[in-house]
Amino acid sequence: MRTKDFYTQSHLIVAAMRVFEYKNGEAPTVRDICSALSISLEQGHLIVKKLSDMDILNMVKGPFDTRIFIKDHIKLEDIPKGTSGPSLKEEVEKFKTTKKDFKKEIESFQTKKEQEQKELFAKIEEKLKKGTIK
Repeated sequence: MRTKDFYTQSHLIVAAMRVFEYKNGEAPTVRDICSALSISLEQGHLIVKKLSDMDILNMVKGPFDTRIFIKDHIKLEDIPKGTSGPSLKEEVEKFKTTKKDFKKEIESFQTKKEQEQKELFAKIEEKLKKGTIK
C-alpha cells in the first residue's frame, strides 16, 4: 500500500539515502533514490527539491551529476503528519503561471525598449536636421 503522506515520503527518502550510502559508500543521486523506492523520477525530484528548500537535504552539483546529502534530519519532525506532499499537477500549474508572468514581463520590456529606440532615433534625426540646416 502506497501512501501520499508527505511526512512518510520524506522519511522514506532519507532512509533510502542512508541505505544507499551504507551499501555504496557514496551519496546517492535522485535517480538512485527513486530506483530504490520505485517512484517516478519526477516525483523524486519534486520531493527532494521540497526537502532541500526546507533545509533537510543538501543538493551538491558535481561535474557529472547532483548528489544528495542529509543536512538536518531532525527537521523531518517539523513536517505535519497527514498532509499530502507537493503534487506534480500543482507544480505544473505553478510553472505555467510563472512562465506566463515571465512572458508578460519580457513583452513589456521589449515594448519599453522599442519605445526608447524610437525616441533615440527621433532625437538623432532632429539633431541631423538641425545640423544640415546651418
